[in-house]
Amino acid sequence: MSKPVYPNLFRPLKIDGLRLKNRIVMVPLYLGYAAVGGTISPLMLSHYKLMAQSGVALIVVENASITPSGSGSARTIRCDHDRYLKGLNRLAQTIKEEKAFASLQINHAGRFAHVAEPVSASAVPAFGRTPRPLSRGEIKTVRKQFAKAASRVQKAGFDAVELHGGTGYLLAQFLSPWTNRRNDGYGGPVENRIRFPVEVLKEVKDLVGDFPVAYRFLADEWLPGGLGVEESKVLAKALQENGVAYISVMGGTYESFFAPEVIKNSRKPGYMVYLAEAIKKEVRVPVITAGRISTPGLAESILKEKQADLVGLARMLWVDPDWPRKAREGHDRSIVKCSPKCDACLQLVMQGKPAFCPRWKKEKRAEYKALFR
Repeated sequence: MSKPVYPNLFRPLKIDGLRLKNRIVMVPLYLGYAAVGGTISPLMLSHYKLMAQSGVALIVVENASITPSGSGSARTIRCDHDRYLKGLNRLAQTIKEEKAFASLQINHAGRFAHVAEPVSASAVPAFGRTPRPLSRGEIKTVRKQFAKAASRVQKAGFDAVELHGGTGYLLAQFLSPWTNRRNDGYGGPVENRIRFPVEVLKEVKDLVGDFPVAYRFLADEWLPGGLGVEESKVLAKALQENGVAYISVMGGTYESFFAPEVIKNSRKPGYMVYLAEAIKKEVRVPVITAGRISTPGLAESILKEKQADLVGLARMLWVDPDWPRKAREGHDRSIVKCSPKCDACLQLVMQGKPAFCPRWKKEKRAEYKALFR
């Protein structure tokens, strides 16, 4: 039997001046590997070196805070001061030395921030806490914080920066009709609710020039009364008009991830592809899809059917960093897959511990635990 061939999966693609060697992207995945205080730890460097060695074209490092008041946890990467530049530079160089492009995602967690007084678009409670609505002056400050953080990403030697508009974080909180109840120019119709994320993109691009600026994109909250695809399409078009490098599409927030129907659907291969396909029909910029793309065959089909331009791997790559090599060589059956019924890594992260996969060999788990600080 001849080995499977995936011509679309290993076809190069140019994104805003970056020539990606294939269509495989490591999309952001929080594993709790940063040191307490948000600095780059030995474990994080080791982890991303391995991910870059996998053969993916682009690594998008997860969720770096633009301000202490918007940080999601004590082990969330920090990008809010120049004192973090040295560590961020080491991380960028570690990835690039392995012939992968390096991007860093920057974020404000908003109502999900791990702080005493979280902020948001409106005072909509989340898990027993009610955030304080941002004033117009504070909105301006946050825009500047995003821009300054993006400039640090550029100075640190990354190839691109990604604005985190997914997972129900602050940018998405302004977009969502569920979390945005404002009656000023940032609330009401969707044209007003997209204003803040679009302003952030503009301010970032004004500061970093021709440096690629991408967007992690929430297409559907999967919540009654929440954001749906038809409204998110409006933002996708606006992002394109304002020079976004690519749109990385996802669905769901912390308020919907654990709903029984969402859990059931998330166990299905490619469960978020339909969202990327809907957004891709509205824009010309490259679109990334993700969500349990466990086999090269599925990835190839997504690209062939033009449902997306790139496929994103997160836990699939983390469980088996040889996924791209095995795909290129046609060794599909030897890929170690992430079990849809296993949530061991998530449980560890929720306990404030570093994530380890039960499918790893004992030696690898021991190595990672030794590097954890």
